[in-house]
Amino acid sequence: MIDGSSDRRVPLTHARPRTPPRPRHARPSQEAVLRGSPVLPALATAALLLPLLGAAPSAAVPPDAPPAPDRLQRAFATAAAEYHVPQSVLLGVSYLQSRWDAHGGAPSVTGGYGPLHLTDARTALAGASHHGEGAEDPRGDDARAALHPTGGAAAAPPTELPARLTTLPRAAELTGLSPEALRTDPAANVSGGAALLAAAQRELGEPLSADPADWYAAVARFSGAEDSATAAAYADDVYEVIRTGERRTTDAGQRVSLSARPDVAPQVSQLGDAGLRAASAAGTECPPSVSCEWVPAPYEEFGDGDYGNHDLGSRPATQRIRYIVVHDTEGTWNGVLNMVQDPTYVSWNYTLRSTDGHIAQHVKAKDVAWHAGNWYVNAGSIGLEHEGFLAEPDAWYTEAMYRSSARLVKYLAKKYDIPLDRQHVLGHDNVPGTTTATIPGMHTDPGPYWDWRHYFQLLGRPFEPTAGKKSSLVTIRPDYDANRPAYTGCEKAGEPCATHGSSEVRLYSDHDVDAPLIKDIGLGTTPTTGVNDLSSRVSTGQQYAVADRWGDWMAIWYLGQKAWFHNPSKSPAAVPASGRVLTPRKGLASVPVYGRAYPEKAAYPADVPAQAVSPLPYTLPAGQKYVVGEKVPGEYYYAVTFDEASHRVVTGKDQYYEIQYGHRVAYVRAADVTVSAAR
Repeated sequence: MIDGSSDRRVPLTHARPRTPPRPRHARPSQEAVLRGSPVLPALATAALLLPLLGAAPSAAVPPDAPPAPDRLQRAFATAAAEYHVPQSVLLGVSYLQSRWDAHGGAPSVTGGYGPLHLTDARTALAGASHHGEGAEDPRGDDARAALHPTGGAAAAPPTELPARLTTLPRAAELTGLSPEALRTDPAANVSGGAALLAAAQRELGEPLSADPADWYAAVARFSGAEDSATAAAYADDVYEVIRTGERRTTDAGQRVSLSARPDVAPQVSQLGDAGLRAASAAGTECPPSVSCEWVPAPYEEFGDGDYGNHDLGSRPATQRIRYIVVHDTEGTWNGVLNMVQDPTYVSWNYTLRSTDGHIAQHVKAKDVAWHAGNWYVNAGSIGLEHEGFLAEPDAWYTEAMYRSSARLVKYLAKKYDIPLDRQHVLGHDNVPGTTTATIPGMHTDPGPYWDWRHYFQLLGRPFEPTAGKKSSLVTIRPDYDANRPAYTGCEKAGEPCATHGSSEVRLYSDHDVDAPLIKDIGLGTTPTTGVNDLSSRVSTGQQYAVADRWGDWMAIWYLGQKAWFHNPSKSPAAVPASGRVLTPRKGLASVPVYGRAYPEKAAYPADVPAQAVSPLPYTLPAGQKYVVGEKVPGEYYYAVTFDEASHRVVTGKDQYYEIQYGHRVAYVRAADVTVSAAR
């Protein structure tokens, strides 16, 4: 196997272009959300044309022959040699873009294709943020009229797209390869990326050096970032990959490796000559290892005393921040930023860009953003929106965004003492409905295609076995790439979604794939395999108590039922875990389950209306066990007016336990249950 330390030249053989992905119909606001300004000066094509030796195949490939497992590795070697780019640099950039995956020729959320994520954003999907769709009230507070945003600030169609969204057409000009080949043939895509890197190096006046340390500014420019801070953060990540090395099998079965080069010390001083604007992180609450800017969400009064789009607070002095909620935007960068700056819309704390991991902060951690649809969770959480689409399995996320998000989450978790586990780092789809009526309208992002296993590896908290094989507790942990449950409804109701890796495992009422799916009585519908139907799914990192075993099948306690999933020993969907569980205290046949941990009525002062402690339609029956997250106070943040003088935190004597009840978390009163260590 050839790895990134090799200088060996091998012939490049491009496979037949694959059938292009089925066309995706953009929503009317497609152009509005792609606005931007050019980042890089236009390259002088005549001066930057590079050798095209790698542009043509050297040998015919039989039409039906599967690609050799080292074909992509050889493509990197050949492209590096032909365009005079160090192979370690080319491999490092590609890893940060896509982890070397080709995604079957399908585009990312920003119209990026192939292992080098060459962008052609006219193909990118766009639309309104998910906060403007569906029945969920993003604020999730009964004390105020439900807020159902309908749009956000409109944006005029752009006259041109930023350079970061048009790298594929430039690669076509530089290589002579067709845009179709660059989109669908991984080897051609690698050549296009090498040509772009070499072009950037030449424009910077730097030699096509064999030393990877000499390519820092070109790598930074490749990111397409508009400012030096974002470009530097991207380049630093690439060089971290080069220093540590990587090895993996791609989504197409290609074995690719990059040997560690711990001695590489990039010439970071080059960045001063890269022509990028300076950026300020003033006002942001971000770690220095990411690029961050302040794009404030407005706290403004409008209409008949109404206001938006968040509430002022004094966290963590008055309330603990205990959750981080992961969302996807269901829209692209510029359009989403337009929306969060509209006072009549809603808010979240941070937005992360897919192309380079750049972060915009909108709401301070001390204040309460309106994002999760559950006021108890909103009042104790920070919301992160990631540029992406739940129901588009092939609209994939870049490694740059995953890494930037993980760094931000680690920073926030350390600053606010938030445990790094799946009962504190929640998906929006793990947030419970506040009452029975709100359950069907709760959102389901980031969905089954968010890679929780990889995300927690980046957080430094991988999901490893923590108990023996016969443990009564398990952590859900399928192999993301190999785990490919069938979903429907991504593009049209009832139609199959594209086959894709998934973080989620399907649950059945018996140890048989032909058995009925587990039913969620809160939804009141027959369970389906729909991509937004959470009735019978568990997600990577979630923990459950074991209820039964049968051969290669395992049952867990889930939504008050025994739920089965396939768990073969050779490719397990779960690993043994240790932890605490709870069950109804002795003498109780069942206990109620809640979607929020509100104080008892007696805790409210006279000038604050008492909020109902409303149980959900679920119960926790005697004899069943559920994993304990932590003990939390009965707490309510009263904030229903623009004047923050009336805002206050009400804390009761009642205590609750957060539990992993179904796909979503839930709460039970501490007085109703008994807690013990799992055995």
